[in-house]
Amino acid sequence: MTTPVNLLDLDLEGLAAYCESLGEKRFRATQLFRWIHQRGVSDFDRMSDLARSLREKLAGQAVVAAPPVMSQHESKDGTIKWLFDVGGGNAIEAVFIPEDDRGTLCVSSQAGCAVGCRFCSTGHQGFSRNLTTGEIVAQLWFAEHFLRQHLGTEERVISNVVMMGMGEPLQNYDRLLPALRVMLDDHGYGLSRRRVTVSTSGVVPMIERLARDCPVALAVSLHAPTDELRDHLVPLNRKYPIDELLRSCIAYLASAPRDFITFEYCLLDGVNDAPEQAEALVELMRRYAADGLKAKFNLIPFNPFPQSGLKRSPMARVQAFGKLLNEAGIVTTVRKTRGDDIDAACGQLAGDVQDRTRVHERMARQRTVVLHPVRPASGPR
Repeated sequence: MTTPVNLLDLDLEGLAAYCESLGEKRFRATQLFRWIHQRGVSDFDRMSDLARSLREKLAGQAVVAAPPVMSQHESKDGTIKWLFDVGGGNAIEAVFIPEDDRGTLCVSSQAGCAVGCRFCSTGHQGFSRNLTTGEIVAQLWFAEHFLRQHLGTEERVISNVVMMGMGEPLQNYDRLLPALRVMLDDHGYGLSRRRVTVSTSGVVPMIERLARDCPVALAVSLHAPTDELRDHLVPLNRKYPIDELLRSCIAYLASAPRDFITFEYCLLDGVNDAPEQAEALVELMRRYAADGLKAKFNLIPFNPFPQSGLKRSPMARVQAFGKLLNEAGIVTTVRKTRGDDIDAACGQLAGDVQDRTRVHERMARQRTVVLHPVRPASGPR
């Protein structure tokens, strides 16, 4: 028996090709795309302006199916987290973050993550597999139409998507790209390129490809001012060191929908939060600004989990670090922690991953490495 085609796997071009394979004209794909993404309809019989013959073909050969929701948790601050069953013993998480002027959905791209950043709970779960395009898109499809029903509105609820959930998006590039196109398409979700953000730990060749194929807002997980420290916090740095990473960011800005790159910096107590490290970061940004780098910093208070062996920097030190950057002319904000009471905050998404990378052995070796941060004689505690 042939497995039905999940239409969530297809961007508009892919859906047009699929409709043509059924002997249908291209405009049918646009109609179908709107029913699926703008109206959230999965029952072909309800797609009233499609020819009955096409509906009958689709009913026998295609589906519109999101992974089953295993659980839903709502934070006291309104944040909602869903756990999706993606099969094979794997589960991934998506998080909706409501704010006064926007609704942001944090989307996963992989079941687990192979990068293994020291401060990220997902990385400590290991890596199982890449998500399909349909599994990426389904998080938005489900959340948008669930929220419309939940809130009793026909208006769009999700205005921003951040690829900051489980996984390294650029290590799943071939499936990420059509998912981004669905998000941006006016017949789909019609999101602005400025409101779709791909966050990466620094996969330099894929940053260059994204600039050519689908430039959206870019966020880069930096977390250290030197290669020596970043090697230990973000192991991918050993392959793509800071110089290569920042030069790829400069090149990206030529195509980017914004005139800056957002750099994420997770502050870890006694590791990367000293004033001297803030000053080193300022010097680093100034050096590359001469070549065209425009940077904005988002400081992230660490969300602890037992396996990390790390602690959150005191808020006074976070604010002092940000003040040094702001005073140097670098726009810097401190990310507000949302959903931490349901483990939905930054760095806390872990899902349930059938690891095939022996990550726990690798992490154990990493924890034996002694970090030697710059530590001031005095300062905010």
